[in-house]
Amino acid sequence: MDVKEVERNIEVAVNLLKALSNEKRLMIICALYKHERSVGELEAIVDLSQSALSQHLARLRKDGLVDTRRDAQTIYYSLNDCATKSILHTLYDIYGDASPLSSSSS
Repeated sequence: MDVKEVERNIEVAVNLLKALSNEKRLMIICALYKHERSVGELEAIVDLSQSALSQHLARLRKDGLVDTRRDAQTIYYSLNDCATKSILHTLYDIYGDASPLSSSSS
């Protein structure tokens, strides 16, 4: 690997870690770890106003961490980034799945 490629990889890693460093965004990502969820479901889980949630989701979309799917009036979000899934898997291994999301259905 040349220096330029290492620098690009570091930049990608830094952006991912910045996105995950916000407590609410990490909670959103955890909610999407195993399940696709609607905006309404995420709003209830993360305990944010729809406006604040939309801003966090926009950041996660911009960073390429989530995908969206529309079904009539409902927008669903899903986690699409393998690196993010790997990091979450590691966090669950270290800290356990003590998240309130582990008992959530769908």
